[in-house]
Amino acid sequence: MSKQLTADDARQSLTGHVEAKGVEIYLKYGPVLGWEDLPRLLADRAYVRYPCEIVFDATPLLPGEFAHPMPKTEQPEDGFTMYVHPVFETQLDRVPALVLYQLVALNYGGFASAGDAETFGAGALGLTRDEYYDQLCELAGQLGTEDTPPAPEDNSGCTCGGGGCSGG
Repeated sequence: MSKQLTADDARQSLTGHVEAKGVEIYLKYGPVLGWEDLPRLLADRAYVRYPCEIVFDATPLLPGEFAHPMPKTEQPEDGFTMYVHPVFETQLDRVPALVLYQLVALNYGGFASAGDAETFGAGALGLTRDEYYDQLCELAGQLGTEDTPPAPEDNSGCTCGGGGCSGG
């Protein structure tokens, strides 16, 4: 008799998958994924499910949000615009970290968690999850949000960039 898969099994499977994909990106585009590498990564369907372009515009972003992908049409196959806060337009070397975090939402939708995004980005940049989380919080702090609490001991439920660093 075969075992019935649970939601927890699916969650663990996704977490393992995003970690593996992140490490693959590091091996292919690393050891330093820079601004000049980002267009190639965004065009690589092995890692970015749908076409995606970067636009520096805070208009569609929530307060404290550093980046967010938005579909161009009702059909995801038509592509996404990755809106990145314009404060980072003068820090292009930092933009890949922001975009990597949001690529998990673009690729996996609402099923992916903030922890999955941290795992993916950390793997792609060759960092520990804590190092990546700290980097995201530093970047989110540049947006001037006053409601950013300190990172908890276990940041597995935190969402940097979706409104600062807050428990999720």
